Amino acid sequence: MGKSVIIIGGGPAGISASLYTIRAGIDTTVITQKNTALKNAENIQNYYGFVGGISGEELFENGIASCEKIGGKVIYEEVVGLTFDGQYVVETPENTYKADALIIATGSQRATPKIKGFADFEGKGISYCAVCDAFFYRGKDVAVLGSGDYALHEVNALKDLVPKVVLITNGVEPTTTFPENVEVITKKVKEIKGENTVGSVVFDDDTELNVSGIFVAMGVAGSTGLAKKIGAVTENNKIAVNEKMATNLNGLYSAGDCTGGLLQVSKAVYEGAVAGTEVVKYLKTLGK
Repeated sequence: MGKSVIIIGGGPAGISASLYTIRAGIDTTVITQKNTALKNAENIQNYYGFVGGISGEELFENGIASCEKIGGKVIYEEVVGLTFDGQYVVETPENTYKADALIIATGSQRATPKIKGFADFEGKGISYCAVCDAFFYRGKDVAVLGSGDYALHEVNALKDLVPKVVLITNGVEPTTTFPENVEVITKKVKEIKGENTVGSVVFDDDTELNVSGIFVAMGVAGSTGLAKKIGAVTENNKIAVNEKMATNLNGLYSAGDCTGGLLQVSKAVYEGAVAGTEVVKYLKTLGK
């Protein structure tokens, strides 16, 4: 059976990595969303080789085409879960994919919600991984903060392990369908309260929801959120890597904006190249 890698992210870092893994004969799957920060950039004028600049959309599409031309598979789906069972297991709302190695190249981490008390309770009742932490909330009521497929994934991971899961959307309408037994509150969140740990959520109409934990699943799963799901070390909302773009977990690499530093295409391309070549070396050690 051939060796395989999944790359989460179809921007400069992810595609750069794929060009090295594909050419090394590794079964390479890139999972990306169609709407990315790069694609929304109007004009990039500080990247080598483009005298008049290039639109982010064109650069994105050119990158995807270069990957597919040499045999890479590009899948447009949202990653909502990440586990390890001897292989890396990547979950989307539609499918589950497995590979021997994984590169996270999803860009910079989304900002945390600006809610009073939020920062005070991170790690003290506020979690970013239902699969990781649901065990600690058995017998307790919890909330999931979010509104889309990522939030649905976290709700499903919790609902059979805790007495009650409440979805709080912080003022937006849900973009997917949630189980009927899950209460949905669309009011804007005013504050998170508690003593040493989370105790309640206060809404803008001053009503209060008593919960022992809040699982954050806003928008799509960010880079550090995914990394935390399988125990990768993160620092200051970035994925911690060494000079080989390797995390603390064997076979897990990261590249691009999600590792911090200069948020530039050139840096992302370089780190992707390093991650790709290091994955090739790692997979050779598996002897498969």
